[in-house]
Amino acid sequence: MTANTAEPEEHAVDPADLRREQRGWYFYDFACSVYSTSVVTVFLGPYLTSVARAAADAEGFVHPLGIPVRAGSLFAYAVSASIVVAVLVMPLVGAAADRTGRKKPLLAAAAYLGATATMGMFFLDGDRYLLGAFLLIVANASLAVSMVLYNAYLPQIAEPDERDAVSSRGWAFGYTSGALVLVLNLVVYSGHESFGISEGTAVRICLASAGLWWGAFTLVPLRRLRDRRTPPDAEGRAGGVGGGWRQLMATLRDMRRHPLTLSFLLAYLIYNDGVQTVISQASVFGSEELGLDQTTLITAVLLVQVLAIAGALGMGRMARSYGAKRTILASLAVWTLILAAGYFLPAGAPVAFFFLAAAIGLVLGGSQALSRSLFSHLVPRGKEAEYFSAYEMSDRGLSWLGPLVFGLAYQLTGSYRDAIISLVIFFVVGFVLLARVPVREAVAAAGNPVPERI
Repeated sequence: MTANTAEPEEHAVDPADLRREQRGWYFYDFACSVYSTSVVTVFLGPYLTSVARAAADAEGFVHPLGIPVRAGSLFAYAVSASIVVAVLVMPLVGAAADRTGRKKPLLAAAAYLGATATMGMFFLDGDRYLLGAFLLIVANASLAVSMVLYNAYLPQIAEPDERDAVSSRGWAFGYTSGALVLVLNLVVYSGHESFGISEGTAVRICLASAGLWWGAFTLVPLRRLRDRRTPPDAEGRAGGVGGGWRQLMATLRDMRRHPLTLSFLLAYLIYNDGVQTVISQASVFGSEELGLDQTTLITAVLLVQVLAIAGALGMGRMARSYGAKRTILASLAVWTLILAAGYFLPAGAPVAFFFLAAAIGLVLGGSQALSRSLFSHLVPRGKEAEYFSAYEMSDRGLSWLGPLVFGLAYQLTGSYRDAIISLVIFFVVGFVLLARVPVREAVAAAGNPVPERI
C-alpha cells in the first residue's frame, strides 16, 4: 500500500484531537511495560535459571547447540541474543514506516507477536530451557521493534516544549500498569496453595498474564494513533529487505551530517546499556546472590514501580527548571552509587534490598523518559522512525553488551557481585560522553526549534 493512504502531515490537527492521540500513545507504555516488569525483571530470570539447572549436567552446564553454557548465565545470554535479532529487524521496520507513513500496522504486528510469545511461556516447565530461551528471544525482540514505532510518534504528537512532559507521562503510565499487575502477581504467587496450584504453575500464570495484558491494552493506541504521510523528500525510498538495510546505511550517513545527534546517541547507547542490564538481571542477583525469596523480589520491584511513577514525573519537573541534560547527568551519578551499594549489600537482608530498590525507582523512569524526549529534539523532521530505529537499538535494541558482560563475568568468576559491579563502567563512560554534548547546538543543527530549557 502506498503512502498516500496515510493522513497528510500538513493536515491541521485540532488540539483536542492531539490530546486524545497523546492519551492513546501513553497506553502503549501501559500495555507493554508489564512484560518488562513481570516477565523480564521479576519472574523469568530466576524461573528460566531453575529450568536450566534442572537440565544441567553434573558441573552445572547446559549445552544448547553443543555449546557449554553455565545454567546461571543462560538468561543473560538469551537477553543478549534477543537484542541481536532486534538489531537485524529494526532497520527494515524503521525504513518501511518512514517510507509508507504507516506505523500502526507494523506496531500491531510487533506487539501481538511479542504478546503471543509471552503467553506461550505458560508452557515453560520441566527442563524446557530451550523453549524458554526461544520465547524470550521472540518476545524481547518484538518489544524492541514495537518501541521503534512507538517512540517515533513522539515528535509528531507533541510540540518541542511539551515533549519532556509527554514522554514522562508515558513512562508514568507504564510504571502504573507494572505496579497494578505486580500486586495481582503477588496475590497469585504468595497464595498459590490456597488456589490449589503449585509454585511453578503460579509463576507460569504470571508470565502468561503479562502477554494477555500486553495484547489487550495495545488496542487503545491502535484505535487512537493516526498514520501520517511522509514528507515528499522521504518518499520513493527503496523497499524490501535490501531497501531496509540500504536505508539504515543512508540513516548512518545522514547522522554523519548531524555529529552532535550521533554523539548523544553514543552516550545514550552506553549508559542505557547499564540501565537495561540492571533491570533485567536484578531478580537473578537478588535470588541467586542475596538468597531472597520470590515474594521479597516481587515486593521490591513493586516498590520500584510505585516510586518510578513519582520519579518520572518529578524528574520531568526538574528538567523544566534545570534542563533535561543536567537532570539526566544527576541520575547517572545516582545509578553509579546504586551499583556500588549493591556490590556490598549483605545476603539475606531484605530491608537493605528494599532501600536499594527505592533508589532505583526514583531515577529509573526519569532517566529513560528524559533521554527519549531529549533525543526527539535532535531528530530531523520526516526521519523520525529511522532515527528512532537507531535510538531503539541503544534503548531496548542494542543493549546486548551489558547482559553479555554480566553473563561472562558470572561465567568466569561464579560471582554475581562481580557481575553487578562490572556494570559501573557503562554509567561512568556514559556520563562523560553526555557531559560533552552541547545539546542546544545539537537541536539547532538538526533544524528544530530550541526549547527555552534543555
